[in-house]
Amino acid sequence: MGDVYGATIERIKAQDGDKSRLGMTTLMWISHAERPLEAYELRHALAVQLDSTDFDVGNVPSMSTLMNCCQGLITVDKGPSTVRLIHFTLREYLSAHPDILSKPHSAMAEICLTYLNSQQVKALSTAHSPYKQNAPFLEYCSVYWGVHAKRELSDCGRSLALELLKGNYSQISTELLLTHANLYCESYRICPPFSGLHCASFFGIAEAVTGLIEVGGFDINGGGYWDGTPLSWAAYNGHEEVVKILLGQGDINPDKPDEFGRTPFSNASLNGHEGVVKILLAREEVHPTKPDIWGQTPLSLAALRGHEEVVKILLGREEVNPDEADRCGQTPLSHAAKCGHDGVVKILLGQEGVNPDEPDRSGRAALWFAARYGHEGVVKILLEREEVDPDKEDRRGRTPLWHAMRRGHERIVALLQSRNAVNP
Repeated sequence: MGDVYGATIERIKAQDGDKSRLGMTTLMWISHAERPLEAYELRHALAVQLDSTDFDVGNVPSMSTLMNCCQGLITVDKGPSTVRLIHFTLREYLSAHPDILSKPHSAMAEICLTYLNSQQVKALSTAHSPYKQNAPFLEYCSVYWGVHAKRELSDCGRSLALELLKGNYSQISTELLLTHANLYCESYRICPPFSGLHCASFFGIAEAVTGLIEVGGFDINGGGYWDGTPLSWAAYNGHEEVVKILLGQGDINPDKPDEFGRTPFSNASLNGHEGVVKILLAREEVHPTKPDIWGQTPLSLAALRGHEEVVKILLGREEVNPDEADRCGQTPLSHAAKCGHDGVVKILLGQEGVNPDEPDRSGRAALWFAARYGHEGVVKILLEREEVDPDKEDRRGRTPLWHAMRRGHERIVALLQSRNAVNP
């Protein structure tokens, strides 16, 4: 198959005029895109001219033209009309021969940035514009340009990125980006705007962050969406190099909370970014026990998500209370039990001062949560502790056994019934 693919690609390159460029660029997009592209998205991507600020709809090729240019190496799936390579072995062949498509992510970043900088896209002022009809390539560019740029960024790409980010980042691109990341909520206004520095920090593009700081005009501690600072977004996504760059600014506030009370350190702990956690802990201004508006500390957030290494780092700090409850009375152990994180449960139970049977304000202890949500491993661990009452009722009189039966967790029902202290 390799010989067949190699010969076909040589035929594509040997085509006259624009056919060779269209064929090879099509293969680049299909093989390196972050998600499958629909036909209309791909066609608009191929129409972008890097040296133009206008997008010419007349340059959009037809799908039949692309099929011919690719010499049978691509096909269009019915239904969603996504374009894909003819066989998965072609993707393997292209991966094994990276010289065929030189620096694809750099080229794709340049195309995305040129599209976002075009007059047509800039004219789309709100997220309610019919962008799928007017700018069908906008969603992909808004969500993934930074992913490609972080992997490979040319000098041209850097210039295009700075051009895009020097002003306030567009609202429609922000909403598309944050919606994709499951962070956007229509009930919150983006005010002040999600700036270019916020966006570069979100993607973790160190060259762009450095360039924007040099240009100036940005508030290093400025709040954007959810009032999160650039440092908060970099920490949230685990971009260590960008975190270091931002911390190197003299007027940085490394512990500024967003409107939910979560600091950069909280965000790093929530998402398990050990490197960022360690970097931030080296700053005296960072408080590793600062709770958010729900009273959840960084330790609770790390336990909730099951980040064992971050939990260990935090427990190594004298000021961290391993049994500190949030506003609902739930401890880090309760959060870990609720989400079935066996490893975190074991780590916390090994800490002095942790009460494995501490109820929250509704009378729900760690075993209650584990039984209700069907986490058999956690139930076994907790039942081994003498301090745990397996028949403890919550404020409504419901026991762990009652919830396990109601939810149909048969193996947990059997485990609980094996304890003489449980009244069925």
